[in-house]
Amino acid sequence: MARLFNARPKDAEEVELFQQYFKTHARYTAGVETRYAPSMITGTTQHQDLAKGFVVGTRFHSAPVIRLADARPMQLGHTVKADGRWRIVAFGTARDTGAPGGPVAELCAALTAPSSILDQVTPDGADIDSVIETLAVFQVPHREIELQNLPRLLLPIKGKLKLTDYEKVFCPCVEAPNIFDLRGVNRAQGAAVVIRPDQYISQVCPLDAADTLGGFFRGVLRFARIDCK
Repeated sequence: MARLFNARPKDAEEVELFQQYFKTHARYTAGVETRYAPSMITGTTQHQDLAKGFVVGTRFHSAPVIRLADARPMQLGHTVKADGRWRIVAFGTARDTGAPGGPVAELCAALTAPSSILDQVTPDGADIDSVIETLAVFQVPHREIELQNLPRLLLPIKGKLKLTDYEKVFCPCVEAPNIFDLRGVNRAQGAAVVIRPDQYISQVCPLDAADTLGGFFRGVLRFARIDCK
């Protein structure tokens, strides 16, 4: 790499060689090519086929989306802030609109049930997303989803002023490449992708694997409250 940067290209062929080399190793030069082995905070690739483009142990790879609440195009990765929180990104199945009874709504219900993982790790009086934030990406176009039908976990009332957070739900862009195709997310089954606070991927799970997610987080997080039953 140093030699290519220091050498002056002699002709168009060498210029093209440099450009191809740089593109091939772009993730390495950007410092995001690291892949972590399975550990307490990084799971296995058991369900990797559900989201082939979100490889467990690698940095979360962004893609274009539209925020549902205001139809604003953005990069999904830019919503994952480096603020110390874990994330669960639920990618919906083909017909899921977030309405009650759908896979994403069922996952949200399981995550917030009494003695669930969010119930146990969220301190009293804290926002429901203060430790683990849940986001959702649906396949359905943003004009076809009714905001009021979404689960409360995706529209939490939070902060001192108790305002609704409308920034947790996304849909594929109309003109840009579809995130489900771009990142190889299984359209029939969807997926739940767990992102560490350092923005590396910990787990890829089925949407109905709330127990698996709970077991993983119980191994790495301290309980804020304990179920005495």
